[in-house]
Amino acid sequence: MIDLYIFNLPTNNNNNNNMNNIESYPPVLRHLDHHQLPPPPNPDPDKDPTQQDSDPIPIIDFSCLNHDKSKLDEACKDWGFFRLVNHGIPMTLLKKLQEVAKELFSLSFEAKEGACSGSPVSYFWGTPALTPSGTTTRGPQNMNWVEGFDVPLSQLPHFNPHQLPTLESIRLPIKDYKTHLSRIATTLFEAMAKNLDLSLKPSEPYLAENTGMVRVYRYPNCSDANVGWGMEAHTDSSVLSILNQDDEVSGLQVLKDDQWLTVKPIPNTLIVNLGDMMQIQECDTQSEYKQTQREDFNMLLCFPG
Repeated sequence: MIDLYIFNLPTNNNNNNNMNNIESYPPVLRHLDHHQLPPPPNPDPDKDPTQQDSDPIPIIDFSCLNHDKSKLDEACKDWGFFRLVNHGIPMTLLKKLQEVAKELFSLSFEAKEGACSGSPVSYFWGTPALTPSGTTTRGPQNMNWVEGFDVPLSQLPHFNPHQLPTLESIRLPIKDYKTHLSRIATTLFEAMAKNLDLSLKPSEPYLAENTGMVRVYRYPNCSDANVGWGMEAHTDSSVLSILNQDDEVSGLQVLKDDQWLTVKPIPNTLIVNLGDMMQIQECDTQSEYKQTQREDFNMLLCFPG
């Protein structure tokens, strides 16, 4: 079974001046002007930026999950997507992850590429944008405006700090993060399985660590909306995807009733998305859990250079 954990790190132009380094971008992402974008507008200057307007996306309280699974069941059936609060991950750890990720992305492209050469960590950038059928899109928006690292959970114990000193700073926070995510994912999956009356075998690892992945993404600024986007519309192939948004910058959208809804970031809140494998698990039951089509969308609110 596939379990996918995602750590998403978009931010704006004003948060980290160290990131304003064109040499940190892969060459294919350097040709547009990353520095001429205006700061994100604030429509209400008197409004506390940490206070978010309400939206219809369901909120699940992880601390109450054992007492009331009906809200989780409803969110999975109607949305396949929900916010998770009181999840137990320390704010200090979440902030540390963001700090070390920003430091890692601020390195030159050559340093990042060299650090991952021959390591268990995959470094990628500018992936082809695909249509729903899996073919490459045509025209100017034929590339995902994204740079990232894939960290297999099963390989974390095999990191050699002497061979991979550049990646060592992020290994320990991800190791702690993985422990929390494993707890959260297992609890959520077991609750969903009970709601669906799935027959689980205690000896079978439904969320096997050897298929788990932490993905750290950066979405560079793109001044021309006709040339680049963050990520094309897609569903996840996983059982569950757990997303940690940046607290200050939006960009994530989900498709609900043929309308794209922006998922506003809320501090200390995780986003949980049901993937294709979860839908396969319950295909023979009377219930129907949805996998959500989503889009990581970047125009003005995107990762700086």
